[in-house]
Amino acid sequence: MKKTKMTNYRWTICFILFAATTINYLDRQVLSLTWKDFIAPEFHWDNNDYGNITALFSIFYAISLLFAGRLVDKLDTKKGFLWAIGVWSVGACLHAFCGIATAGYITGDWFLNFELAKETIRAVNNTGLVINVSVVLFIFARLVLAIGEAGNFPAAIKATAEYFPKKDRAFSTSIFNAGATVGALAAPISIPFIAKAYGWEMSFLIIGALGFIWMGFWVFIYKKPHVHPKVNTEELDYIQQDLAYDRTLEDYVEETEAKVSFVECFKHRQTWAFAFGKFMTDGVWWFFLFWTPAYLSDVYGMDSTQSAFPLFILYSLTLLSIVGGWLPTYFVEKKGMNPYQGKMRAMLIFAFFPLLALLAQPLGHISYWLPVIIIGIAGAAHQAWSANIFSTVGDMFPKKAIATIVGIGGMAGGIAGFIINKGSGMLFDYTGQNHIVFMGFKGEAAGYFIVFSICSVCYLIGWVVMKALVPKYKPVIFK
Repeated sequence: MKKTKMTNYRWTICFILFAATTINYLDRQVLSLTWKDFIAPEFHWDNNDYGNITALFSIFYAISLLFAGRLVDKLDTKKGFLWAIGVWSVGACLHAFCGIATAGYITGDWFLNFELAKETIRAVNNTGLVINVSVVLFIFARLVLAIGEAGNFPAAIKATAEYFPKKDRAFSTSIFNAGATVGALAAPISIPFIAKAYGWEMSFLIIGALGFIWMGFWVFIYKKPHVHPKVNTEELDYIQQDLAYDRTLEDYVEETEAKVSFVECFKHRQTWAFAFGKFMTDGVWWFFLFWTPAYLSDVYGMDSTQSAFPLFILYSLTLLSIVGGWLPTYFVEKKGMNPYQGKMRAMLIFAFFPLLALLAQPLGHISYWLPVIIIGIAGAAHQAWSANIFSTVGDMFPKKAIATIVGIGGMAGGIAGFIINKGSGMLFDYTGQNHIVFMGFKGEAAGYFIVFSICSVCYLIGWVVMKALVPKYKPVIFK
């Protein structure tokens, strides 16, 4: 009897997750690529104003992640993802109307177009009022964006656990997680030019609309693998291959549909290990994402269109992170490690690359291309680390709790993002205004060197603590 060829529909799911993550990061980047040249001159913002907005986005995102993961587990993957991207797309589009709302609040005339709103704001003598009102409105838009975007990774990691065996999850996660890189890559070569040609408002509207298009595809593409007509028996057996191994473990218990409480989740070291790893490293990525355009502007005097090509190269380098997803599979298949061992070994390797960030500012006097390349390599290391730490959740926790655990860890990472964004804005304003000298660097350049130095050691600290908390593979059993 001829053997039936295995279908590969799981990779279609991986691609649609990749598309969602790309849109997620495009929406997130619009503000960072437009505020310096287009928004700040209109509303009179300084670094601290921008730092407050990005820091609050981080804390909104952190808090939302805690509940988004829980909601995704409750609604399940398909509905949870639809709600998430719908909300964040609305939030992305809301940014475009902050100028009209600012002018409306100040003058009482709410029926303005974008150009009339700009003229109205220019005519206002009270600069402080314009700053305060506009910042509050952008914070509200970021709140809606954060609530929706918080659902992306819990839903995507849950879908990956449903469609891939443990040995392939780091690789599949690295592929969909590369959407963060592609989104960050596409942003500088599209958003500033849209803003320059059509106004900063249209950049939010055009990019925000992509999420609504994605929703139409998701409705028809996603079903659970065991009921999906495009997943045959051979592929389903491949996806579920881990069941046989787990059933050989002494303390194995069959998974039930009973819900898991937050309190129960926090009783396990595996939860704390994941949360600490995210806390130590997510803020680094958020700093690179939100502040690199400002870094090129503050230190090298580039505007948003001049920095487009360097940022394109920087984020192109982070695509190397896909290797990070393949490496654990190599350790499992060639070195005989279990999936958790393979991922921790890979994460240790990637933890050394961010140390290069110590050299970014010292080598920057030679050429701005050296810090661009170094930040790109550090970003690739982060994304490789991220793919592996995310997939450890699917290795150690039952499917019914995956999104909840991802949400808990994401909250920890979001808190770190708040600290680094708020702290960086205050630090850069302070060092710039007071011309502070540190390790031979002056003003804002000194501030960036301090933050680069902190970022460089975060991954090694995170790995050591994670290893101490969970030294070897031990799946969590919820009784």
